[in-house]
Amino acid sequence: METKAFILIETAVGKSRDVASELRNLNDVRSVDPVTGPYDIIAVVSAADLNAVGDLVSSRVHTIDGIVRTVTCLAVGRV
Repeated sequence: METKAFILIETAVGKSRDVASELRNLNDVRSVDPVTGPYDIIAVVSAADLNAVGDLVSSRVHTIDGIVRTVTCLAVGRV
């Protein structure tokens, strides 16, 4: 069973479109939505397990130019 996570992303001023475009090019990213509020983008990712989600975030998401901060929220089940 795959692990699903929501990545809340804060971007540098004027970088949201570039960041969103880069995120959409990553294989494990299922959706990318610009949002209002304290974060600029919410990305939904799905990977094989918790370690794969961690690798995705640390090695491929955090390296995108224009990302200032992220918060990763793991899905724990369906309601």
